Amino acid sequence: MSLSEQQKITRFHDHHIEASAKMVPFAGYSMPINYAGGIIEEHMHTREAAGLFDVSHMGQIIIQGNDVAEQLERLMPLDIQALAVNNMTYSTLINDKGGILDDLIITRWDEHTFFVVINAACKQQDIQHFRDNLVGADITELKDQGLLALQGPMAGEILSELAPDVALLRFMQGCSATINGLSCYITRSGYTGEDGFEISIKPQDCSAVADILLANKKVRWVGLGARDSLRLEAGLCLYGHDMNQDTTPVEASLLWSISKSRRAGGQKQGGFPGAATVLKHIDEGIQKKRVGFTIDGRAPVREGAELINEAGTVIGFITSGGFSPSLQKPIAMGYIATKYSSTGTQVNAVVRGKSRPLVVTSMPFVPQRYYRG
Repeated sequence: MSLSEQQKITRFHDHHIEASAKMVPFAGYSMPINYAGGIIEEHMHTREAAGLFDVSHMGQIIIQGNDVAEQLERLMPLDIQALAVNNMTYSTLINDKGGILDDLIITRWDEHTFFVVINAACKQQDIQHFRDNLVGADITELKDQGLLALQGPMAGEILSELAPDVALLRFMQGCSATINGLSCYITRSGYTGEDGFEISIKPQDCSAVADILLANKKVRWVGLGARDSLRLEAGLCLYGHDMNQDTTPVEASLLWSISKSRRAGGQKQGGFPGAATVLKHIDEGIQKKRVGFTIDGRAPVREGAELINEAGTVIGFITSGGFSPSLQKPIAMGYIATKYSSTGTQVNAVVRGKSRPLVVTSMPFVPQRYYRG
């Protein structure tokens, strides 16, 4: 059985092989976890110059309809009707219990058209959810569309030389543009904490656009390994790990993603699945909360490790953990009883039967450098 029969491949697969990538299965795709230089080198290159990420495994869909904005507001806690054209926002799809079905980025293209990027592992579930709940809407999956993320402090300079219109973009804005005559939709966004862009590319143009970007010596491929360490340093959630269907946005420390107009007393209070639970969490507080941790030594505390208090009682668990190349020490995120969630609180993690001290730390661990103009 061939690789393509076992796992899907993106339009950039040949580029990854040519760059000596270590390929691994991820969300049904064969994806690069790292290249010849290794994860730490790729991580630091992104922090210092510009890393190029293949994120084409993620879902890209277009949702159109006369009343689609109003209907989308019934599925997520956003004031979508207030979203300006070519502006984008982060949101969550919520179930009837207030749990998170997925997180996504939604961009308004025009009055009746929205471009939505969803997680690879939840792709088909999300598309079906939209089809089941958006009456009369036209939902198109861009199945073979390429998606590249150019991230890092030099990304703006590099991309604006190729597509001058992107220099006018601020964080969470997008525009149609061309790169050497090739049409793309470009957003100033990403999941590394750095200034950067995501570039949606027609299937036939993917290879050419990648070659154009990589012709700049400040740009190099970066794989899933560094993508994970970068987003952890930025304090950003990974769906299925740091949040899931049993976690509300309030517990996940994503209160900022709920539009004020959808909260209690707002003009559009509630009206989304699980609103009673979510609004209760905002009003009355929560029992557990996602927080960050720093750890002494160099050995990381990994996902699944239990957190205990001085009496040995389990008070939480780690959801993401690893070594921070930028800080040169281990960091982690996890859920902890709210009583212990204040910055500076010391708790312990149980690792192979032994206790490891952790300190609750504010996030992001590394300052975010989004371009806000």
